[in-house]
Amino acid sequence: MQVQDIMTQQVLTVRPETTVREVAEILVSHKISGVPVVDADNKLVGIVSEGDLMSKEILPEPPDALCILGAVIYYNGLREFRDAFQHMAANTADALMTKKVVTVKADADVSDVARIMRDKHIKRVPVLDDDGHLIGIVSRQDIVKMLL
Repeated sequence: MQVQDIMTQQVLTVRPETTVREVAEILVSHKISGVPVVDADNKLVGIVSEGDLMSKEILPEPPDALCILGAVIYYNGLREFRDAFQHMAANTADALMTKKVVTVKADADVSDVARIMRDKHIKRVPVLDDDGHLIGIVSRQDIVKMLL
């Protein structure tokens, strides 16, 4: 079976400038756990999940090497701290969203998508056309419905 046979085609989306509060309201009111972020051309630019929203409430823990005699030392180990701080301070979907999103095409095999979702611990995968436009989304629930 292919993704196009089970995907949700009427996908709720938000724009990069959508406020974090509006994103939260959409997730809660529609009982979904994530929403794709698209630009004016309906091209996927990211995704905001419940996990992204939860990260706003977690105070980042500075690494021990952050302050030495009052000086800030930058290296790759500080990237997580910086990202956590940016999430905490985010006011818009653009600032909060996950930018590296796993996507699939409509003709992908559902079993391959299920394996990707399991291995990467993700709950939803946007479906894109050849030009990068969002045409659907596959969630864990869509795959589970196949068993009925």
